Amino acid sequence: MKGVLLVNLGSPESPTPKDVKPYLDEFLMDERVIDVPKVLRNIIVRGIILQSRPKKSAKAYSKIWWDEGSPLIVISERFKDKVQKKTKMPVALGMRYGKMSIKKGFEELRSKGVDEVLLVPLYPHYAMSSYETVVVKAMEDREKYFPDMKITTLPPFYKNVNYLKVLSKSIAEGLAGFDYDHVLFSYHGIPERHIRKSDPTKYHCKIDGSCCSINSIAHHTCYRHQCYFTTEAVRNILGLSEDQVSTSFQSRLAGDPWLKPYTDYEFERFPKMGKTKLAVITPAFVSDCLETLEEIAMEGKEEFLEAGGKSYKHIACLNDRDDWVQVMSQWIEDWEVHNMLPA
Repeated sequence: MKGVLLVNLGSPESPTPKDVKPYLDEFLMDERVIDVPKVLRNIIVRGIILQSRPKKSAKAYSKIWWDEGSPLIVISERFKDKVQKKTKMPVALGMRYGKMSIKKGFEELRSKGVDEVLLVPLYPHYAMSSYETVVVKAMEDREKYFPDMKITTLPPFYKNVNYLKVLSKSIAEGLAGFDYDHVLFSYHGIPERHIRKSDPTKYHCKIDGSCCSINSIAHHTCYRHQCYFTTEAVRNILGLSEDQVSTSFQSRLAGDPWLKPYTDYEFERFPKMGKTKLAVITPAFVSDCLETLEEIAMEGKEEFLEAGGKSYKHIACLNDRDDWVQVMSQWIEDWEVHNMLPA
């Protein structure tokens, strides 16, 4: 029997330092998030970051927390429920980090007789610290706890035509009625070394844009290329000019260089260029979360206005939009009936 496991990032149980700390520990101790030797990772995470970050992060979470709970969890559950109504197959939800684990998602499906699973990492783009870590964790859990379960993984869908149409429509609706002079596509940042590590050729990726126009197998796992592809595809669908749109990367850690340009630097730079009416979209996420609701919608707005901006709008993620649900449901049906995955 076939079933579907949707997997998103995860969340602390509550916006308190007590619950944020173990969540951050699991997240930051992931070798695909902070990819240094475990001894050094222990020192960085448990000896330095976790000494102060939980309190700061808990404050940030408390600013965006809903009565129903974590926005990411609530939105993901709403999305799962809507998808479930459109398919006869069991659909479960798991999180890469936190108590709503991937293992629990597999257990739920197995209890319903499922022995063949479509694993759906809810990330449009490939990155070690998002898509890859979900797939690796799922395979580890399958090998350890569910050896007889067959798993098929949905590929990154950043260039799927139907996904791009829905994303573009959501942005167009967000822009309607808003007097803007620039649209910023802000993607979650990753260290530059992750791009090189993910390059199967070990020589293609230059991280300067020159390699993105050269067709290569490296593009299948190049987060930077995929982000710029998404921006350009949406720009063309919406008929926006090149100078109206740009790409940036947010949420970096101190230390090694991360993908540039940095979103917070762009917030400071735009008003000086005369771009004072800004709309921001965060397409690395399909569900609104801390990084979109607090970092971009709240902190980003404050930074932009303080730098001289006049108006600012954060455009919501796809969340549980009916057209997004329909696209996902169609992918699931294509897999169920024809064993086809989106291209």
